[in-house]
Amino acid sequence: MKKRHIGALLCTAMIAAVLAGCSGSGKQESSAGSDGKQSQAAATEAATAAPEKAGGDVTIKVFSNLPDRTSGQGLIEQMLFDQYRKENPNVKIEIEALDDESYKTKFKAYASGSDMPDLVSAWGQPSFLDEVIDAGLLAELNPSDYKDYGFINGALDGFSKNGKLYGLARNTDVMSFYYNKALFEQYGVTVPKTYDELLAAVEKFKAAGLIPVSMDGSDKWPLSIYITSLFQQFDGATASADMQASIKDGDYSNEAWPKVLDLYKKTVDAGMFQTGFETTDYATSMNLFTNGQSAMYYMGSWEMSMATNENIPEDIRKNIGVFSMPSVTGGKGTITDITAWNGGGHAVTANSPVKEEAIKLLNYMYLPENWSKLCWENGVCMSAQDFSKYLTGKETSLQLEFVDMVNNSTNISGTTFNDRGTNAFKTACEDSFVEFAIGKLTPDDVFNKLAAAMK
Repeated sequence: MKKRHIGALLCTAMIAAVLAGCSGSGKQESSAGSDGKQSQAAATEAATAAPEKAGGDVTIKVFSNLPDRTSGQGLIEQMLFDQYRKENPNVKIEIEALDDESYKTKFKAYASGSDMPDLVSAWGQPSFLDEVIDAGLLAELNPSDYKDYGFINGALDGFSKNGKLYGLARNTDVMSFYYNKALFEQYGVTVPKTYDELLAAVEKFKAAGLIPVSMDGSDKWPLSIYITSLFQQFDGATASADMQASIKDGDYSNEAWPKVLDLYKKTVDAGMFQTGFETTDYATSMNLFTNGQSAMYYMGSWEMSMATNENIPEDIRKNIGVFSMPSVTGGKGTITDITAWNGGGHAVTANSPVKEEAIKLLNYMYLPENWSKLCWENGVCMSAQDFSKYLTGKETSLQLEFVDMVNNSTNISGTTFNDRGTNAFKTACEDSFVEFAIGKLTPDDVFNKLAAAMK
């Protein structure tokens, strides 16, 4: 990446737009502000203050959606827990970690009982958080505690409701195509700028006996995000507002919607994804890419750590690039319209018997020199905080390509389509797009199901 892009990162202009979850671009300032800030030293002291011993040692139960504790965000989370325990020897941290879908299922079970863990993973999106907040399950946080944490404007909006804050956002998430640069070169494929070029690449890779794009269809949400990206390309600058209007009004008469489903079905029928993609889980779809069986992999920026994961063959991990959804014929969008949002984070449960201690642990995790710094320096993800001060000059090309994509973006999706409504809408949305892909539903069936889910 050229130095001018590093400069853009330091300004954080386009990153601010992503974190604000808005549609369109524009310069925004960090929510950390510059007036009346407490010193960073004071913030650190407050966050690392030893938990009070009330009748003995403190045990904080953590429920996480990061089951891999040896790489990626799970590794960073584990490093911070270990570090916190070392600095606070009277604290014991018990961790239960499950993959996303298993996590959400057990979260519901915990929510219906009285044994909810103290610190939990959470998603700052209406489909997950609204019902959780309305049920009184999460502790209210003090926004002023984080004025020195460097969260970009809008980063915490998804974790707020009615002016109250209930959680902290971990990342800037960008959904894209990872691709194997060596395979592209071997078969004479250039990075597609148009969807027609993408479909042409599909044919070349299929002829070579490769899976063009590995897809996690079992979890369903990646396919819904794919739909979000296609809608952006057809609808253009008003995509975010138009998606929200369709959900609110149950009206899918926007001319972009039938075009999206038509191209989506053509994509599936063209064999872009592996046979049986609809039952392929997250780990398997990733393995198809990291083992060289697929030329591309559709997933989010939280997997940029593939470039540093030594469990992945070196000839693969050293040749991973990334590109955004290409522009579509007749669409109003451009290749610089990206699907990006603030996704996962952490929250503390309202009825935790060690609530104050759990909040201290949460605050410690999100000190800029902890989560944000460690994630960037280890090539794991782009945090929801200003990480520009942690540039090392040793970034992987994959890190810099994602930053380049964000810095040059002209339109941002914000929360993806499937997560903009209720939990019932999310389920209907994700089920419908899978069923449509495999021929079980017509476009009218899909739109009727989406409209009914919000009634």
